[in-house]
Amino acid sequence: MKTTSAAPVHEERAGHTPVAAFPVTQAPGTHEGQTRAAVVQLLLEEGPITATEIGARLGLSAAGVRRHLDALIDTGEAQAAPPPRRERRGRGRPARRFQLTAVGRARLGHSYDDLASAAMRHLREVGGEAAVEDFARRRVQSILGGVTPAESGSATEIEATAEDIAAAFTDAGFAASTRRVGTGVQICQHHCPVSHVAEQFPELCEAEREAFTELLGTHVQRLATIANGDSFCTTHVPVLPPDIGKT
Repeated sequence: MKTTSAAPVHEERAGHTPVAAFPVTQAPGTHEGQTRAAVVQLLLEEGPITATEIGARLGLSAAGVRRHLDALIDTGEAQAAPPPRRERRGRGRPARRFQLTAVGRARLGHSYDDLASAAMRHLREVGGEAAVEDFARRRVQSILGGVTPAESGSATEIEATAEDIAAAFTDAGFAASTRRVGTGVQICQHHCPVSHVAEQFPELCEAEREAFTELLGTHVQRLATIANGDSFCTTHVPVLPPDIGKT
């Protein structure tokens, strides 16, 4: 499974360089701001995630994690997430999980959203729906142009191609990863730099799904999208032939 997860960050180590520095609201002091950015990166890529998991991944004390989470919640950039359904009926109180809010995602960068939306509206007025759909296809092709299609239909090749798709989207700013789930693999895009535009033009999301289908050589299903208000975009890809198990 490919992922862009953050490496450990220790608050006490002066001069430590974080994996990434997102343009979130910075805490006083450069090092404190860098650590805050690493917390945001985990919320982005792994959220919903518990404070304990954040501390273990970044080498932070419980007090350090609480300080950063409280600051992000106060600025509206993070929030507590509802517990997974499987934990709601169990005994005991489930650990709180945290994730970025729409405000937090917006601060990761949505450059020129207004201009892009205006350009898309003009394109629709001039060329109609076909022009918008053609633009959406060309856009995703520019991202996935270097990915080799899965031709054999084998589970191994499909999964490898899914990882290549995730890597291409990560390079394009989508912080994507893959994970094996049951008899399939899921492509997760933890950030979408065009989500505000995609809210108005779902053709962008549909073009991605069509490109995934073409490259993977199998039907894929979009389970969630950031444009629709979900925490991240999730696309399910079956990796076993449909007649497996049949007699």
